[in-house]
Amino acid sequence: MFLSEGFDIENAWISALLLLWYFSGYICSSKLVPVSQYVGTVLVCLLGVACLRGWGRWKNSEYLQFISILEETKTNHTPANKKKLRCYDFDFASWPSDFSWTEVSTFDLCDRKLSKGGVSLLKPEPRLRGAVLHIHRLFLSSFLIAHSFGRRMLYPGSVGLLQKAMRPMLQQGQARLIEEFDGQRNKLVACDGNNIDTMFVDRRRDGGQNGQTLVICCEGNAGFYEVGCMNTPLEGGYSVLGWNHPGFGGSTGVPFPQNEANAMDVVIQFAIHKLGFQLTDIVIYAWSIGGFTATWAVMSYPEIQSIVLDASFDDLLPLALKVMPDSWRPLVQHTVRQYMNLNNAEQLLKYQGPVLLIRRTRDEIITTTDTYITGNVMFLVRYPKIMTDEGVRVVRQWLGASSHLEEMSVYSGYEVDDDWCTSVLQSYQADRDVLFPWSVGKPLFPHIYQARKYMQNFDTTHCTPLPATEFHSPWRL
Repeated sequence: MFLSEGFDIENAWISALLLLWYFSGYICSSKLVPVSQYVGTVLVCLLGVACLRGWGRWKNSEYLQFISILEETKTNHTPANKKKLRCYDFDFASWPSDFSWTEVSTFDLCDRKLSKGGVSLLKPEPRLRGAVLHIHRLFLSSFLIAHSFGRRMLYPGSVGLLQKAMRPMLQQGQARLIEEFDGQRNKLVACDGNNIDTMFVDRRRDGGQNGQTLVICCEGNAGFYEVGCMNTPLEGGYSVLGWNHPGFGGSTGVPFPQNEANAMDVVIQFAIHKLGFQLTDIVIYAWSIGGFTATWAVMSYPEIQSIVLDASFDDLLPLALKVMPDSWRPLVQHTVRQYMNLNNAEQLLKYQGPVLLIRRTRDEIITTTDTYITGNVMFLVRYPKIMTDEGVRVVRQWLGASSHLEEMSVYSGYEVDDDWCTSVLQSYQADRDVLFPWSVGKPLFPHIYQARKYMQNFDTTHCTPLPATEFHSPWRL
């Protein structure tokens, strides 16, 4: 049974305001009533509501049972007590901490290069002096934009009103994960002090092969693990770890890049040190803006098995410029680079492991006039001799196919011998065993072969949930 804590502080304020409205006609009609008496009435109303709330909870046997379980769990953090506590939905601030970044050994902390703000991020390249002097005038404006409507536009899921509107749906999704999949809710404390709300579904005891692999899911800008992309690997039989961005659901803080990376870091550390997975057992799966934390994870933990990016983007800046007036261009550039530098492609290029890019062919969100997508950049870095100008042209032609049949027609038109291509790459890898970039390639090597191995087209729009049949491990030699 999934129970709700019930009456909260917002209800108390609403009740007090209703009482105040009821008596407002009488108070306002009298010119002799001083302001102090009016304020006193408000305080009396609030005190009365608080007393009624306390009395109602004291008489509620279910609430008393919940309080008993909560206090017992805080003093005795056993799996049995945690399982009982998961049956209740209450203010996550009262949830006892399950894991903290301080539990990681000193050696690991040194390896992760913690700085004053948290884990390390790639910094934007410094601009020319003349540009700096020009942009300096916009510094205050950029700060105000980033910390006001800019952050909320980029991460609408952090807006309180939206979360209140979605609360019934989120409660239902959380109840489903706990009741149907025996999900384990955990609170993680990141190095910046933010509490990260997570949900873990363990499939290792089910006997399936996929259950031994942990898929860590990174949600979109209005996604929550309760109703987000976590469902796709769940249907595929994987063990799954979902988490909410800072400021989303039970997670505290605000979703700026540094806080996002700090949250991702403690999620990975939790998976290793508490859940017992190796980095080679972990697949990172991200949808849309979740590609930032996903690419940061594989850049910072190169031993991770693989990464799957669904409907993500190279860089936030082109998307931001697309929706803002041209006259704002310098301001947008400075704001994005200084405060919201989501440089997915730059981070992904630091990773040597298997990658799968899922491209939504009717994506109406991640679309700009420049069709030079992450795959092309990655191919150029990994296989510079293959991805010549001709190779880029061929890949663009394949990506421009309007249907699966046309896509296959373009591919077959170049008479690609998959077995021969694979053997060439395997021979190169066996003889040298070197990191990318590889100098393998001939003028006649089929460029389109690489694109088809790294990329997967899915004929749908941006927000359509990815079916489990479309989710699989990336190609590897």
